[in-house]
Amino acid sequence: MILIMKEFLDPSEREALKTHHRQVRDRRMADRINAVLLSNDGWTYRQIAHALLLDEQTVALHIKEYIEKKKLSLESGGSKSKLDDQQTAELVAHLTQNTYQKVQEICAFVKATYDISYTVTGMTYWLHHNGFSYKKPKGTPAKADAAKQEVFINFYHELLTLTPEDEPILFADGVHPTMATKVTYGWIKKGEDKLILTTGSKTRLNIFGALNLETMTADTVHYQVLNSDTIELFFKMLRGKNPHKRIIHLIVDQASYNTSVKSRQAAEKYNIRLHYLPPYSPNLNPIERLWKVMHEHARNNQFFASAQAFKDAVLGFFENTWPKIGWSMRDRINDNFQKLAI
Repeated sequence: MILIMKEFLDPSEREALKTHHRQVRDRRMADRINAVLLSNDGWTYRQIAHALLLDEQTVALHIKEYIEKKKLSLESGGSKSKLDDQQTAELVAHLTQNTYQKVQEICAFVKATYDISYTVTGMTYWLHHNGFSYKKPKGTPAKADAAKQEVFINFYHELLTLTPEDEPILFADGVHPTMATKVTYGWIKKGEDKLILTTGSKTRLNIFGALNLETMTADTVHYQVLNSDTIELFFKMLRGKNPHKRIIHLIVDQASYNTSVKSRQAAEKYNIRLHYLPPYSPNLNPIERLWKVMHEHARNNQFFASAQAFKDAVLGFFENTWPKIGWSMRDRINDNFQKLAI
């Protein structure tokens, strides 16, 4: 029997199993944990059986019982939760509403509430078994209004339906990347650190852009400052690139340079129709995701020795990289809006 399993343990669960393996005294349970860990690491049942001096059927059973039941105990039928069904339902509801950073805190809550003691390892197993994982919550603006977001989404879908083909719909926004080194996660060889030179330089670029989701093209311009004057220059550029389009629909946020009288007059001058997003709704502007892709390609984990090198990297992304990769980004950058308001 040769079967290679894909990884099925998340990092916190894997570490909990390794800790449990160091603490367990029963060799048979240690073999069960070893089998699970080795299978998660890509070992075949045959390799695991050879290493642990077991038969392949036993190895397969150990792994199957863990994946399906989180079972490591030796008695038949799997380990039984110390919490009854009602207590389990109450704890699931409590953890859904309240976010704990440490498993020890959950153990303390269970002890105080139900007078039931759990080890950190045992509670970690309970959490995974009941559908919880250790991850970062998503932040959402406190003032986001779900009702207004829903109104905009309905308006946008109607705009898509009713707008003629010669009236493009664009999403526009400004971005202000800085030269300061942006250190982020990346794949690094185990047991080693990767050093990246850093700078805290506040040198920044002021870029305004418009994204067409239909063609996945982006028009971006770098200005010394973003204000009503530069927005008018951007409108002029946009009209010059679309001379035969009857109306250009531009969806923007409510930044002052978008809502000013001068900008609205400039939009009318160039036959650009402005549509405003609800306040605190960056999730409804797909160009925000374009900025994220720009950071990934041009800024993340990059040290810039000079302001010119920084400028070349960022502007080079829009001039050279985006035209090559834009169409492949449709799965990431689209109008499948998610309302972030709670």
